[in-house]
Amino acid sequence: MAGDGSDQRALQYEQTLYGSYSEDFGKYTKEEAARLRESGQRRSVSRTLDPLEYDKGRCAKCRFCTVRCLKVLISFVGEDWIFLILLGLLMALVSWVMDFGINSCLYALMWIYNSLDSNVFLQYLAWVIYPVVLICFSAGFVQILAPPAAGSGIPEMKTILRGVVMKEYLTLKAFVAKIIGLTAALGSGMPLGKEGPFVHLGGLCAAVLMRFMSLFGEIYENESRYIEMLAAASAVGVGSCFAAPIGGVLFSIEITSQFFSVRTYWRGIFAATIGAFIFRVLAVWNTDAETVTALLRTSFRLDFPFGLQELPAFGALGIACGFGGALFVYLNGVIVRFIKKQKANNGFLMKRHLLYPALVTLLISTLTFPPGFGQFMAGKLNMMETMEALLDNRTWAKQGIAEEAEHMGHSEAWIIPQVNVFVTLGLFTFMKFWMSALATTMPVPYGSFMPVFVIGAGFGRLVGEGMATWFPDGIHTNGTSYPIVPGGYAAVGAAALSGAVSHSVSTAVIVFEMTGQITHILPIIIAVILANVVAQSLSPSLYDSLIKIKKLPYLPELGWGHHEKYDIHVEDMMERDVRYITLNCSYRDLHNVLLKGHLKTVALVESAESMILLGSIERAQLQELLSLQLGRPLRLVNIREGAVEDKKRLSVVSNDSSENSSHRASQEVRFQISTEDSSLSPTRPVPQKPLKPALKRSSVVEQPTGPHDHSGIAFKNLYGTIPDTEADLEHNVDVEDDMTIREITELEEKQLDDKVNFNNCKIDDATIQLVERMSLHKTHTIFSVLGLDHAYVTSIGRLVGVVSLKELHKTIEGSVKVEGAKVRPALASFRDKGKSSSENETIDVHKLRDRLRSMQLPRDHIPSE
Repeated sequence: MAGDGSDQRALQYEQTLYGSYSEDFGKYTKEEAARLRESGQRRSVSRTLDPLEYDKGRCAKCRFCTVRCLKVLISFVGEDWIFLILLGLLMALVSWVMDFGINSCLYALMWIYNSLDSNVFLQYLAWVIYPVVLICFSAGFVQILAPPAAGSGIPEMKTILRGVVMKEYLTLKAFVAKIIGLTAALGSGMPLGKEGPFVHLGGLCAAVLMRFMSLFGEIYENESRYIEMLAAASAVGVGSCFAAPIGGVLFSIEITSQFFSVRTYWRGIFAATIGAFIFRVLAVWNTDAETVTALLRTSFRLDFPFGLQELPAFGALGIACGFGGALFVYLNGVIVRFIKKQKANNGFLMKRHLLYPALVTLLISTLTFPPGFGQFMAGKLNMMETMEALLDNRTWAKQGIAEEAEHMGHSEAWIIPQVNVFVTLGLFTFMKFWMSALATTMPVPYGSFMPVFVIGAGFGRLVGEGMATWFPDGIHTNGTSYPIVPGGYAAVGAAALSGAVSHSVSTAVIVFEMTGQITHILPIIIAVILANVVAQSLSPSLYDSLIKIKKLPYLPELGWGHHEKYDIHVEDMMERDVRYITLNCSYRDLHNVLLKGHLKTVALVESAESMILLGSIERAQLQELLSLQLGRPLRLVNIREGAVEDKKRLSVVSNDSSENSSHRASQEVRFQISTEDSSLSPTRPVPQKPLKPALKRSSVVEQPTGPHDHSGIAFKNLYGTIPDTEADLEHNVDVEDDMTIREITELEEKQLDDKVNFNNCKIDDATIQLVERMSLHKTHTIFSVLGLDHAYVTSIGRLVGVVSLKELHKTIEGSVKVEGAKVRPALASFRDKGKSSSENETIDVHKLRDRLRSMQLPRDHIPSE
């Protein structure tokens, strides 16, 4: 296409039998993008150079170079990889600072405890009061600054990544409250983790950074880009927490996304790798580690890590962890529901916000007091020291009798001469199980992954010690005896139980990266898969359970083994009483629809008879239309129009008295207009006011219109000014809103009867539409992938119903609403299996023709018995 650079070149088309393009479409789009980019740069450079052409100073070129450099710098800073590097650095720094603060608090507790070794009672007071103070500080600080910062954060992140707007969970206040509250909570020594809060912290960091990066690129204000960066930030949180970038990315995908965008995968890997690397480098810089190694470095045997005889034991361990994971989710849910019930009934504990966490901390601290009951479950060790001991290669028991423990490091806390090691490990697993389920209900920032990870390691260690007792001489192969490695069972148990609670398989990868070895890759994978099979068939994941308890707007997954749910159709769950507006509706109809409910969008149909769906309009748009129609600006316009009409009538009366002078003026005007090229000016000025009625008379010669209309030039030549127009007259009229309430009410009643003008309204004419025979499986997939909260149901283009997230959720849970609209129960849609598929799926052409001709709504389909 010929023309300047702004013209678009057409894609070359070649007429063949079916029609084809002779030019590659990808090449064409790249060339067009390059051309448009060059033209935009050329225009921007010309706009930049325009003011410099008139500046002859010496600094013109310097200023031009500075502007260009700033533009390049801003575009460079706005790149994705810069954002991801900043995100990884910030999360690594936050993780390291928090670990430093947590370790300092734990060290202070142990220092106070050891300095009071002469008095057991004072030791008990210090052991109990110290964590109570920290937990109460954490709960109070979070409650005052940002209550959404309490809890794990993963259920909320799952809901946000689905597309639900929850701005209060991604604020700077929540970020500060989460960091300080989590540091105090973990520093108390309670069985809490930091994995869940770090997923939330990753989302908070990304949200804060995107507000800053929006200064350099508008792309960061895009909603889809926002969701993609939040997904990458979730991976960074896990990677910075465990120094496990690959497992962190996979884990974040499994627990936060039902459908994951592949283009976000590299962002998560890149940012998580940066975060994990910097986190370990900071540990080396602080002399916490000699070099960049795994977080829980192990030294399992490489040549013969396990024997074939041990595989059934690993499988049984995975199955047992599956049952244990389901039991943990159930126990946690029971406690949370009890607390919420107390809150709903204004119970005693909820009236005093800090009393419940203080009582829970007091109970757990008392049970873990080292000289007391805590000596039977290694109460003196913190969480990381416990994991290091459980992953130890050495066997703690032989024939069920405790061995002599000298110079065994943290393993010494597990071996008590008077008690069997199996009793110690059994008590530890049982007590930590219910204490962790109880501690994760406190209103403080907490994570559930690490406590469950430690419990699984303890149970795995118990099984490993049992295998070592069963095979005291080890596994014999090729004349060589290889002893049992109980630490390997601990790693398998940790991955299996954490995977069962979170319903994820990526915990196996996290264990590989945390231990730095993949010698037990096959047992870990087998155990994790078996644990997931058992746990997913018994209960939802811990995060889905919390979503259900908190009633967050999240769509649950279709359960396993419920194939009858695939036979449910849209017509079984849709709401038939749909609120809509027509194309010819009045503002009164619009007002009535907005008063009936709090709908986010309203359907727009052609007419009430045809019900042809044209699109949907957001509630905010309709409210704006209504406010413009009934607002004060339009009322002032009406008052101004009335004043202008009054002024016109007065002007006509005054002009009738001077008709002769006005007639002469009109003659002069006709003469000047008829000679367009004349540039003569009158010898005396003529008054301006009498000209307007003269021009309005029918005796005046008709003025030429169009591009050759020079009436304004003629008046300039005659009088040096342009005559007053109606707009000028309206502009010069000053009005005041002195209407009474009764007059305003009467005026609004008249305005409500006006027809709505949708010309300036944004109408979504590509709204998602479903059909009545669409299955629940397809509907669930569409809602999950697109992040919908509702979808309209049409039949041959006509609106017949609507399906919202609420109805879909109830259908999946097996409680279809049967009151209000004519909604059929779920079992009514189960088709007769004896009928042929062709009879069910065939649509009668005559029925379609009748439905197209009729202008009424189709009758509700009543199934036959």
